[in-house]
Amino acid sequence: MNLTDLTLSESADLIDRKEISPVELTRAYLERVERLDSKLNSFITITAEAALEAARLAEMEITQHGTRSRLHGIPIALKDLYETRGVRTTAGSLFFKDNIPEQDGYAVEKLNAAGAINLGKLNLHEIALGVTTVNPHFGACHNPWDLSRISGGSSGGSGAALAGRLCLGSMGSDTGGSIRIPASLCGVVGLKPTHGRVSLRGLIPLSWNLDHAGPMARNVRDAALLFQVVAGYDPLDPYSVNVPVDDYLERIDGGVSGWRVALASDEFFTQVTDVEVQALVQAATRVFENLGARVEAVPFPDARQAAQANGLMTPSDGAAYHRERMASAPELFGEDIRHRLETGAAFTSTDYILAQRTQSVLRYQFTRFFEEYDLLLTPTTPVTAPPIEGPNAIEQARLLTRFTSPFNLTGLPALSMPCGFTSQGMPVGLQLVGAPWGEARLLRAAYAYEQAAEWQPRSPVI
Repeated sequence: MNLTDLTLSESADLIDRKEISPVELTRAYLERVERLDSKLNSFITITAEAALEAARLAEMEITQHGTRSRLHGIPIALKDLYETRGVRTTAGSLFFKDNIPEQDGYAVEKLNAAGAINLGKLNLHEIALGVTTVNPHFGACHNPWDLSRISGGSSGGSGAALAGRLCLGSMGSDTGGSIRIPASLCGVVGLKPTHGRVSLRGLIPLSWNLDHAGPMARNVRDAALLFQVVAGYDPLDPYSVNVPVDDYLERIDGGVSGWRVALASDEFFTQVTDVEVQALVQAATRVFENLGARVEAVPFPDARQAAQANGLMTPSDGAAYHRERMASAPELFGEDIRHRLETGAAFTSTDYILAQRTQSVLRYQFTRFFEEYDLLLTPTTPVTAPPIEGPNAIEQARLLTRFTSPFNLTGLPALSMPCGFTSQGMPVGLQLVGAPWGEARLLRAAYAYEQAAEWQPRSPVI
């Protein structure tokens, strides 16, 4: 049995039955990281000794007392802007290259308490302001399906490590699509929850207004397991919202029979989308119909305005957070990041206030949409993973965030999952969007599709 071929859920079952040990599992992943990550460059920091020590402790605890959660003894890895006590947290930036936090961030605390094993910190687009993870300081991250292509971003290391079987789960962050874009381009599952559902305490911010933290995994159930651990109110985070947490696994297999599902079909969503991507998304809608849902092709109002407002606010917020670094040593930023921060700083207060007005109005309008529909379907990205040696990062951001950024602006939960492969063997992402705090239903819909999908899962050969 190849341990790294197991899903998180399968691994947890075997650990619970004491058929495999956390030490065996952690060693298998560390060996795979050592053998393959030179091709992917998904890790910035590997914490092999600490991971094995944690695995030995988990093994002892499980032997004596049994598992304390489904994540007990499970090897994961974290996007390198989650603060980890005693382990450097770089945000993919020279400014933070020697940053050693004194305490864990909230999500890391929750994962540690659940017994998860951290293998290390994952590569990302510099300061999370981009979607290629072609990082000038720590190197480009490569897509496991085609090493000449990007893994997406900004959580590109997470997408590549999961698809490449270098970890069983990850935590990413998403300001304009940074969980869902690499999930789409690498063929994994990524959930951006409702804004305020997962604490941002202990994440190096890009935008206080638009950042979301969320899980990434190889399948929907595994993402739900991770999400169950990290979701919840944090009284120390001013952006956290005190809404009761659902049991995200209790009715995950409840299906979608009778649901009313909208397929975004207006020009904004169809004009730039690759024909193979369109065809696979359309095929996914037929699966939902076969599951008993009523699918309607509808225009989704004002997505273009939402994307534009998000595109203004993101670099503006980034420029505010990094203002002292830009003033003291702008040359330490990569060229694309420096340009975007300068652009963000140049917007006027009037520009920003109008974008905030758009945000308020569209948050209301988008929420009203889900009074009529249970679910919205769109492509996650208009195209599959572009080449690393292609258009610059700023051009890529405009294209790849087109369908994801509207739901950062409005804070709605959105999930990307695979819906098949193109003729070139590249994965395509399907985006599911739901009502505020509706992650349980979103995961339920995603799980129903995943179980009934008409295409065969594959694994990349690295």
